[in-house]
Amino acid sequence: MLSKIKKELKSLASKKDAQILQRFFKTGKGEYGEGDIFLGIRVPVQRQVVKKYWQMDLREVEVLLKSKIHEYRLVALLILVKKFEQGNEKTKKKIFNLYLKNTKYINNWDLVDLSAPNIVGTYLLDKDRDILYKLAESQSLWERRISILATYTFIKQGEYQDTLKISEVLLKDKHDLIHKAVGWMLRELGKRIDQTIEEKFLKKYYKSMPRTMLRYAIERFSEKKRKKYLIGKI
Repeated sequence: MLSKIKKELKSLASKKDAQILQRFFKTGKGEYGEGDIFLGIRVPVQRQVVKKYWQMDLREVEVLLKSKIHEYRLVALLILVKKFEQGNEKTKKKIFNLYLKNTKYINNWDLVDLSAPNIVGTYLLDKDRDILYKLAESQSLWERRISILATYTFIKQGEYQDTLKISEVLLKDKHDLIHKAVGWMLRELGKRIDQTIEEKFLKKYYKSMPRTMLRYAIERFSEKKRKKYLIGKI
């Protein structure tokens, strides 16, 4: 099945779209996605492929995940998400462990965002979450992003403490992609749970947090309130 899925994905490739995606996902020298290779297949098309092949063997999915080609890795992750959703507790644990063992291949923001909440977040809903704090302290940009994105699932369930604690860990992070992710999760906390909880956190840290993080976090506030945060007059 592995050779069949690769053949099908190659048949869907677009050189024009590949060039666009390689610029969009910053694959140039020194950029966060340096060296990543794109076939040029849009996500909705990849999801259609996943529907056909999601029952492929986990060992083959892992091989696909280790590919140099971005779409192969994303399809592998979307298959893991589907298998996780359909699986029993034993299968879920196996997929969770496989995911964490292969984070070096989950190495762009779309790969993280489309998989971490569904696999890591969902698996940890009723379990110890210490692993998220280890990931938050990782040298790997992508493991740090996994740590905060996994909490999106908790937010959807009305839980927010881990989001706030991991946000604190990541406040001084140097990378723009972490600033955006933390700000996004804080915004979701305010939107889905309680804006006053978000604001309590922001009032403590807004003067010292990265500007991008703050901008993302206050995106849903009134214009008047946003201006107050941005000029430091809260």
